[in-house]
Amino acid sequence: MLQLDNLSVFHHDGTRALDGVSFALAPSERVGLIGPNGAGKSSLLLAIMNGLHFHGGITVDGVELSRRTADDVRRRCGLVFQDADDQLFMPTLLEDVAFGPLNHRLAADAAQAHARDAIAAVGLAGLEHKSAHHLSGGQKRVAAIATVLAMRVKLLLLDEPAANLDVRSRRRLIDLLSVRDEALLLASHDLDIIRRLCARVIVLDQGKLIADGPTDTILNDTPLLTQHGLMEETDGKL
Repeated sequence: MLQLDNLSVFHHDGTRALDGVSFALAPSERVGLIGPNGAGKSSLLLAIMNGLHFHGGITVDGVELSRRTADDVRRRCGLVFQDADDQLFMPTLLEDVAFGPLNHRLAADAAQAHARDAIAAVGLAGLEHKSAHHLSGGQKRVAAIATVLAMRVKLLLLDEPAANLDVRSRRRLIDLLSVRDEALLLASHDLDIIRRLCARVIVLDQGKLIADGPTDTILNDTPLLTQHGLMEETDGKL
């Protein structure tokens, strides 16, 4: 579903965010992406969406990313940003969620049907005509996910989806993602949500791939997590 080959990513000022990263995701596979601040997690997700300049190869569902194929790749994967307010900007929730399908030239009736299905899937049925700005923090988070689900993508790219959520909203988010069939690349500092949702974990630090393995193996490796700023050296606890 996703293949990265020797991927190097550069910010607009020319600084390097990723340095020679290679890995692959199978269809329906859920992979956690962890690392300290500045490790390159968000840059990696943006590069897959052709949002940052890169060298190397990115292939999504058999389509190699290039300027010519960028729209085709974006039909296959969708990115949910750290801040849901960056994703919700239309007058109503229904319009927000239908925006992506309409932008991909789906007929208006079909786009609204996709949007209503996605809104129901994240538990927000009945709020279609409410402004997203009047939703709670947890509702905004799943509404942002709905904007991607409405596009019927095969790969979900989530950047800190549980950030600033209360316990109930976090639980609902885990329940929602645990039953999805799409492949998932989940970037998060929340190691518990990684453990609950992902069978495999990739560790990034300073733009390099440090480790790639089963979730239990990686998250129980105290020296590895401590060395790369993912665990307090004094307590040895996740």
